[in-house]
Parts: sequence; C-alpha cells; structure tokens
Amino acid sequence: MEYLKQFGASPSKAHKELYAQSPQWDGKKFLNLEETTMEFSWSDLPEFLRKQFFDKENREPRSPLPIQAFQKDSFLKPSQVSKAIWYGHSALLLRIMGYNILIDPMLGDNASPIAPIKTQRFSTESLQMIEQLPEIDLVLITHDHYDHLDYASIKKLKGKVKQYFVALGVGRHLVEWGIPKESIKEFDWWDAEDFNEIKITFTPSRHFSGRGLTDRAKSLWGGWAFKTPTENLYFSGDGGYGKHFKEVGERLGPFDFGWMECGQYNENWHQIHMYPEESVQAAFDAKVKSAMPVHWGGFALALHTWTDPISRFVSEAEKMKLKIHHPQIGEILEYTSDERQRWWE
Repeated sequence: MEYLKQFGASPSKAHKELYAQSPQWDGKKFLNLEETTMEFSWSDLPEFLRKQFFDKENREPRSPLPIQAFQKDSFLKPSQVSKAIWYGHSALLLRIMGYNILIDPMLGDNASPIAPIKTQRFSTESLQMIEQLPEIDLVLITHDHYDHLDYASIKKLKGKVKQYFVALGVGRHLVEWGIPKESIKEFDWWDAEDFNEIKITFTPSRHFSGRGLTDRAKSLWGGWAFKTPTENLYFSGDGGYGKHFKEVGERLGPFDFGWMECGQYNENWHQIHMYPEESVQAAFDAKVKSAMPVHWGGFALALHTWTDPISRFVSEAEKMKLKIHHPQIGEILEYTSDERQRWWE
C-alpha cells in the first residue's frame, strides 16, 4: 500500500549490527551528547492536539506565502561566493563551487502524512518546484522526520539526483523507496567526505528521530559543515541548544555563514528545539560570522505564531550585533550582499 510507504523501512538485524559500530548507539537506540527528554505529560496531550490542529489563529499566514520562480541562469552563473535558495522550513538549495546541493528537500504540502488531519504547508505548489530545479549533484538529509524527509519529494526527485549523503540509519528508508543503495553514503557524527573540492562533515545536534511508533532514535540526526578552499559554511540541523555548538565551532569553525534552526519550539520540548534567542547564541558558539534562520515559514508544527521565530531572531541578532539574512522564499541569496526587506511584516 502506498500509505505504508510513508513509514520507510524498519531497521533489520544487519542494520543494527552496523549501528552498533557507532559511539552514539547504546545497543537499542542512538543517544544525544547530553541527557535529553521531551518533558511532555500524557495528560496534556489531548489539549495540545486540540490546539495543534484547530487553533490556527496567527499560526498560519492569512494567505499562502509566494515562492519566487527559479531563476536558472542567475543561480548557475559563476560567483565568488556560494549561493542559496530557501524554500521554506529547512529545504535549501545550494550552489557551491559549481555543484548543486539540496538539503532536506521536504517540498511536499503536508508535514503529517500519516495523521488524520493535515499539517498544511504555508506555500502552494511547492512540490512542482522540483520540476524547475537543475540536476542535483548531491542531496543531504539531516534526519528522518516527516518535515525533513518527504516521500513525495524523494519520489519526484528520482532520476534528478546523482548522490545522497544522509544521517546514519536514514539510508534504509531511501532504499525502501527505490533509491539505488550504491548512490547513498551514511554518516556518523564527525564523519567527513571530500565531495570534489568540498569537504563535507556531519555534525552533532541535540534531537531525535523516527517515523513510526517503534523506530524512535533508530537513526541518527545532525547538521552539515562545508569547507572549500575559500569558504566555510554550516547548516545546524534540528535540535535544542547544547554544548555541541561550541565543539563544532572549535573543531570546524569559524564559519563565513550559517543556517540556524529557529522555529517549532515549545516549552514541552525545549530540549530538542531552540528558542530564537538560543539560535542566535548558538551561531556565536559555533563561530558563525553571518547567519540565517531556518525551520520556520513552512508549517505550523508548534503553537507559536508563524512570525514569532523570525521576529525574535531578528530582535536578538540586532541586540547581539550578529549579521543576518532573511530572504524571501525562492529568492537567490549571496550572503555577502546587503540585507533585504522584512517581507513577513
């Protein structure tokens, strides 16, 4: 059944034997560097679900957020610095040293495909954007949650992607969905690979994983760092604030630019998603010179207003004197350019 495909694949005995080679695996599941809990009471769940699915006041834009059309010539034109296009939430298309790299390409319209009620995307026809994209040299997946690893998007990208770099354990889902195993490389924390002249490193984050009731923490989660002869870039991935940011900065920084998780936070799961003020501090910890908030502008996965993440991030960055960018969805960003308008207002 097509519906069941959404879950991906459960780990086999062979998978678990492979995971057992990781320092992060405790014999049953992957662990964070720091003790991490959801701090969620089951007695609070009914009221939370009611608010999540029915209380939409200011949690979604009044009208769909437009996506700028893909400007192929401008994106592919040679540049002294890398280019990026943000497609809302954490979906990011990069142009680094002439290569097209796509991070967490969740371009589908629903972040809750197995739930009875949709978590609708703020933008329409986002999945069709894949048809406009050029050939993708590399897809990177930070973890297997539905708002980052989307079955519909992976299906539509088939035949357009040369290679996949994914968190340890995520590869089994792609193989289940028909992606050739030989095109997939899995990464543990601090694993690095030279992709042409780009050194790509998988970095720790403080989060969790899983697509069903039985596979929680059965695959890893993290972020990505990119080092070229002239640039150093960082994508934080999902996760709460923690000591790993300073370690990333010390081991791999400083970074010219960073995409920092900022959005879908709640006091009940504060340890696995940062508040915006923490996102700014995390950028400083990781030695990021200039930053952009991601993980917002796509879905209402928490109870805050849809503009709360960006408003608080901008306010804190101004206070802390961190240079930031906040491009519109689909806009080509060169991080050395001056900042643009506050389009969400």
